[in-house]
Amino acid sequence: MPQVILFHSILGLRPGVLALARRLAEAGHPAVTPDLYDGRSTADIDAGFAIFAEIGKQTLLARAADALAPLPATTVLAGISMGAGIAGDMWATRPQAAAVLFLSGPGPIPAPRPSQAPVAMHMARPDPFDDEAFVAEWAGDPSAQPLEIHRYDGVGHNFLDAGGPDWDAQAADLCTTRLIGMLDALRA
Repeated sequence: MPQVILFHSILGLRPGVLALARRLAEAGHPAVTPDLYDGRSTADIDAGFAIFAEIGKQTLLARAADALAPLPATTVLAGISMGAGIAGDMWATRPQAAAVLFLSGPGPIPAPRPSQAPVAMHMARPDPFDDEAFVAEWAGDPSAQPLEIHRYDGVGHNFLDAGGPDWDAQAADLCTTRLIGMLDALRA
């Protein structure tokens, strides 16, 4: 069964991230949820950006690498929003990752792509934080296959964050079901 590391959004390690990790684990896919903000979290996006700026991207990447270090090389890299960017950055150091899951935002396109691991994107549409041209670039990248793009119309950016202002139970459940299906296929 594939191990999963799930990096939180700019809001920090909130209950919604932990709930998603529990659902994955209950389906047979253990998930590690590192706290890159060292105990801080918020429901306010501006406060989340302030925490991010205070800690700094390089420190966050170092913390992510430390959390990933003891895990198998084939660990599935997953992230929500800002965490999708972290997962994409970690992929460059983990070419054997079994899959890469970008939730509530696309991660960076590594150049060169480190492996042919399947990539899935699950994003709101429209989303004020996601550049549609960048999503189209990912979709048009011939080296990016296999690639799944799932859009959730009319929900907020952080639709997976149970208890948050964008929480959408139906979209979150559909997204989680799709994630479990992809992870199940990896162990087949």
